[in-house]
Amino acid sequence: MFIDRVKIYVKSGDGGDGCVAFLREKYRPRGGPAGGDGGKGGDVILRVNKKLHTLLDFYYRRMYKAKNGRPGEGKNRHGKSADDLIIDVPPGTVVFDAESGEQIADLVDGEFIVARGGRGGRGNAQFATSTNQAPKYAEEGKPGEEKWLILELRLIADVGLVGLPNAGKSTIISRLTNAHPKIADYPFTTKEPHLGIAEIGMDRRLVIADIPGIIEGAHLGKGMGLEFLRHISRTKVIVILLDILDEPEKAYRTLLSELSEYSEELLRRPRIVALNKIDAADRELLNRNWEKIFSGEEIFKISAVAGTGLKEFLAKISQLADVDM
Repeated sequence: MFIDRVKIYVKSGDGGDGCVAFLREKYRPRGGPAGGDGGKGGDVILRVNKKLHTLLDFYYRRMYKAKNGRPGEGKNRHGKSADDLIIDVPPGTVVFDAESGEQIADLVDGEFIVARGGRGGRGNAQFATSTNQAPKYAEEGKPGEEKWLILELRLIADVGLVGLPNAGKSTIISRLTNAHPKIADYPFTTKEPHLGIAEIGMDRRLVIADIPGIIEGAHLGKGMGLEFLRHISRTKVIVILLDILDEPEKAYRTLLSELSEYSEELLRRPRIVALNKIDAADRELLNRNWEKIFSGEEIFKISAVAGTGLKEFLAKISQLADVDM
């Protein structure tokens, strides 16, 4: 299963309690207080693992608790601090506080502490002063943080293929990359995003995402819209894929409207328009002045099935993806 949104509970470790103890040895009758400090509780850390591509593991396990620090002991022996709890997540994971909805972290690389372990309590040796040379008290360890988190995955890709159902996105990504999505002649064949890697020359790779079909009202949650619109937010280049046989002008307006409603920033990304299925189009359709119809857009006429125009199409999206954002 492709899981891209989960809710989990995290609890960092409590700090160990400080110790109340006094040194009693045969040759040190006035040894004094000797209670050690408690150890620190373990942090809960989210760490990016580039080998992961889904939040599936969190579907089966929702509770994550770090260990507590050990209490202090006599003879000024400090308690051992607990190990941190490391939780691996895929790159592109956005972390939200489940209660407030506030974004906590956006993990593309590296790691982030989502819950800090409690500080260990001080033993009675720490409280000895010239006026109180034998304190009989120590601190308790501080409790660790606990919270519910929402983890939301947003795929990181160079290019996002956006189109209405049956526009041919799955066929294109299967022709250009190593991905093998399910392909059939009915709406919503693709029910989860697919990532594929296209080899460009000897040392260039292009990551292409097939975003499941968007319909009118997707930004309101209709169809599978909100489930997958967020994956477009990571892409450098947007390809508006249109079926040349099925009202491409209307489809173009619908797609741009949905992208705009979700995020105006998406319309400022580099993009091209690809008219697919030209192998089945008649001469009148092919010769229509598409540059005028889609004013300001760069148009590519392609056939994912026949492979027509795909070489030039791939070269262009590779060029756009190399431009600094």
